[in-house]
Amino acid sequence: MTEVETSHGPARLTRRDADDARAVLLLGHGAGGGITAPDLVAATGVAVAGGFTVVRVEQPYRVAGRRAPAPAGQLDAAWLAVVEHLRRTTALPLLFGGRSSGARVACRNATAGGAVGVLCLAFPVHPPGRPEKDRLHELAAPTVPVLVVQGERDPFGRPDPAPGREVVLLRGDHSLKSDVHGLREAVATWLEHLPLA
Repeated sequence: MTEVETSHGPARLTRRDADDARAVLLLGHGAGGGITAPDLVAATGVAVAGGFTVVRVEQPYRVAGRRAPAPAGQLDAAWLAVVEHLRRTTALPLLFGGRSSGARVACRNATAGGAVGVLCLAFPVHPPGRPEKDRLHELAAPTVPVLVVQGERDPFGRPDPAPGREVVLLRGDHSLKSDVHGLREAVATWLEHLPLA
């Protein structure tokens, strides 16, 4: 584990290196969860097996022991500080990703951070029961390939496919625990065909 200083306190990086890595995948956690969420662990495993070094990023509020998430601006600033740190240590292409709130951070910062792809696990399209408060503008922000892996019964909604955006629906809800095999397969297939040049 490595700590990276940000303007909002240290972020903590947990890294798993792939042999002859082709790229680095950064993964952020959900608002109230951590980097040991089952979908993040599953995605990490298949990514490393597929030749991607994975860096799971704990936001400063979690490192400080708080459960309530920081405001979006603080999350984004910390994420970009981590990206800047990694750019100083590797010349490999960077992919951004995360689950739920972490997927939102990855989308919002894909362009500024120079990501070559974005992996969204359980992207929260809207708060439960509030479809009028959609966040689809965040999901539409990246100009690079995007994969969304979503539960069919996710109370946070389900996004539609769009140009440059693939959506894979799995049985289950927001946790993505019901079909870990399907999640692994979707992530592995997408990473295998992702253009990294």
